[in-house]
Amino acid sequence: MIKDKSMVIENTLTGFRKLIIYQKSKNLVLSIYKATKTFPKGELFGLVSQMRRASVSVTANIVEGYSKNSSKEYVHYLTISIGSITELEFLLEISKDLGFIDSETFDNINNELYSIKKMLYGTRKKVRLNI
Repeated sequence: MIKDKSMVIENTLTGFRKLIIYQKSKNLVLSIYKATKTFPKGELFGLVSQMRRASVSVTANIVEGYSKNSSKEYVHYLTISIGSITELEFLLEISKDLGFIDSETFDNINNELYSIKKMLYGTRKKVRLNI
């Protein structure tokens, strides 16, 4: 029996901040915003907007899925995050090919992406086992 229901509610409300996958994906958002500051103004509504939205989507779906009442829903939102991070991976590649980001920035962000993508797949697999 749960002795302190307020403790459970508090953990549900703020617990996502303790997730390493949340912390890393939030840092990825910051990296993407910083990297896209130097893109040409003509890309503000193109690559810049798309990359920023995709990076935010990764983190937002982790948080939203975590707050749901079922493992099945959490898996659904993790799957959306995987789609968003894969989209971001492609957009990052295009940005490098077009010369909008240098190799060092690309490598750093790509390493972040890879780490988070592995965590997303691992978390989804773990949550699926609990369904």
